[in-house]
Amino acid sequence: MRIAFGGFQHETNTFAPTKADFAAFEHGGGWPGLCQGPGIFDALVPTANIPGAGFLAAARRAGHEIVPTCWAAASPSAHVTRDAYERIAGAIVAGIQAAGAVDAVYLDLHGAMVAEHADDGEGEILARVRAVVGPEVPIVASLDLHANVTARMLEAADALTAFRTYPHVDMAETGARALRLIEARHALGRRFAVAARRIPFLIPICWQCTDDEPAQGLYAKLAAIEADTGIAGLSFTMGFPAADFPECSPVVWACGADAAAVEAAASALEAAVLAAESRFAGDLLSAEAAVRQAMAEAAQGLRPIVIADAQDNPGAGGNSDTTGLLRALVAAKVRNAALGLMVDPAAAAAAHAAGEGATIRLTLGGCSDVEGDAPFELDVVVEKLSDGRCQTTGPYYGAREMDLGPSACLRHDGVRVVVASHKAQLADQAMFRFVGIEPTTADVLVVKSTIHFRADFRQIAGRIITAVAPGPMFMLATDRVWKNLPDELRMLPGGPRFAEVAATTRR
Repeated sequence: MRIAFGGFQHETNTFAPTKADFAAFEHGGGWPGLCQGPGIFDALVPTANIPGAGFLAAARRAGHEIVPTCWAAASPSAHVTRDAYERIAGAIVAGIQAAGAVDAVYLDLHGAMVAEHADDGEGEILARVRAVVGPEVPIVASLDLHANVTARMLEAADALTAFRTYPHVDMAETGARALRLIEARHALGRRFAVAARRIPFLIPICWQCTDDEPAQGLYAKLAAIEADTGIAGLSFTMGFPAADFPECSPVVWACGADAAAVEAAASALEAAVLAAESRFAGDLLSAEAAVRQAMAEAAQGLRPIVIADAQDNPGAGGNSDTTGLLRALVAAKVRNAALGLMVDPAAAAAAHAAGEGATIRLTLGGCSDVEGDAPFELDVVVEKLSDGRCQTTGPYYGAREMDLGPSACLRHDGVRVVVASHKAQLADQAMFRFVGIEPTTADVLVVKSTIHFRADFRQIAGRIITAVAPGPMFMLATDRVWKNLPDELRMLPGGPRFAEVAATTRR
């Protein structure tokens, strides 16, 4: 087949402090920067755990011709600016128009993009592509497990397929699965039957890990239902519960040739998700309590204890610069701790100006106007400097080079801090090692991540603790004021309905 290819990835936290402009997509924020035409083939290398890379590798093996248009991604943040959205979406649509006759279209999307002028970023681009290729050409997109899937997305695409792991170690695999859906849809010669079920409660991302229950069992059941029914595809997205628009929620959907089998599969998985509602729960500790527990357990030989700074996760809209966990480490006088990444270009520049071995007084972080947070002034030793080129090796990012900009390892007593100039979620051990910190020898590691770090750190961690220091990615939806959710949606598993919370807020 001749398949047009494009990608536009952004996870939007409408409560976050910083928007994603065109420059954010040019850099990529931990992902390859914006690329067009044949440059896509060089950027999406087969070793990268990226849906588009998995799709391209599978398509090459199958002998299909790929017509590349534009691919772009940026770190999660607040809204995508109108300018960035129109330039990137416009490049994809124009590329498909210029391609002429194609047998199918594949789009590497996220599923939770909100632009300044479009709440449903993916629904909008899918509709524009559909208008170009017409009703008969198959359009298939891969989505993140955190997609907030909309009715418009399901209507415009022939099939959507989502990751099944969190940490997302199956991104490339999902791209390959999208190719199989294109091939099945092409062979069928008509649109699939589709059935979707919207789940009536938000799931905090800290309880969405698919290595743990109930998510682990739900995705095992998904695979079993898909295999038993013989349908083309079954997906469950747990949603991104930080986008204030009416279709923010988990969704189950199925597609295939047999409408009855598709409906049955969607209903069976929906029932399993609803039955698991009360099990999406766990312990959340304050920064101070998390550090106390980590020190106690490290003293018993369980090191390294890994603390997730879950609410300043740059993979969910944070700027990776809040100081709550750093203050707690310093106050507790932890003797062998490391924290990363603290994204502070000014502090990194000051460290480079001072040079390795220098002792300087500087102000770290606290630049994002996050409630309860502030810059932290302290004396530090500049232990190591780096240009920020970091070769990742773990299962989340895969094997590829990341550009974190001018970076440094700064030490205050027993606490080391990885300071970088560009934000990226700390989800790979190499993101400590590139500035001389060996994570396996630390007593306490603080990572600005919620779940993805587990893919590379679970194997070395004595224990993992989830902390709730100040940050824009709240673990409980009831901690923020929402305006646009459906009245009946439960804000937490087993929690209050939005109508009840909104009425209390108004009072």
